Amino acid sequence: MPNLSLSSLLDFAIDAAWQAGKRTLAYYQTAISVDYKADDSPVTIADRQAEELLRRLIQKQFPDHALLGEEFGRVPGHTPYRWILDPIDGTRAFVHGVPFYAVLVGLEIAGQPDLGVAYFPALDEMVWAAKGMGCYWNGRRAHVSSQKQWNRSLVLATDSEAFALNGKAQAYRQIVEMSGEHRTWGDAYGHIMVATGRAEVMLDPAMNSWDCAPLLPILQEAGGTFTDWDGVATIHGDNAISTNGQLYQDVMRVIRAQANEAGH
Repeated sequence: MPNLSLSSLLDFAIDAAWQAGKRTLAYYQTAISVDYKADDSPVTIADRQAEELLRRLIQKQFPDHALLGEEFGRVPGHTPYRWILDPIDGTRAFVHGVPFYAVLVGLEIAGQPDLGVAYFPALDEMVWAAKGMGCYWNGRRAHVSSQKQWNRSLVLATDSEAFALNGKAQAYRQIVEMSGEHRTWGDAYGHIMVATGRAEVMLDPAMNSWDCAPLLPILQEAGGTFTDWDGVATIHGDNAISTNGQLYQDVMRVIRAQANEAGH
């Protein structure tokens, strides 16, 4: 049985994400064909091959561990460990040859997201964290910003139209109006920008567990917050907000006020 210390699990996850990322680069900025899933989201051979590689690595090293991946679903396990995989977070960016896509590897231990790795192959940026061990960005310690002033803050999102589709347009607009700057550097990269002190808030109106799994430990270990729109620190909330912590209460005040106006 391999050594299951958190540090050894983290080393494994970093290497697995790196290997999967290199696999995606074989298809990056090529004339790759795109398929569309039932929800109209794109998927490519790069997504599938990267997840297949991650699964092979995990099942060879930890055959009793459970798995959840975006492309190939669930595999039950016989231990408290469950790996959660997104082989390409930001497939639309990947398809368009934009470098802000990630390989995401998260690990739940007894239901708690204790470890996370986000690797951006086209940028060669690796961010990782494990509970109680800090957050690191390409080997150096990462921290959220200390910005407390809204007029100096940078707020990020993936797609501004998505907020209206998910009943969150009014809160989103108000938070953007409070901010000093707003950009749509989104998907996992937006959350990682908050964790590494390059932005203050990232708003996502719709998320899956595989989009979130590494982000909660990364944000928390960097000194920030990662919650759903109800303020719960979870990777299973169907939506997500990252903040530097300093602006968190203001963000939640706006969201709760708008929810109360809407009668929720």
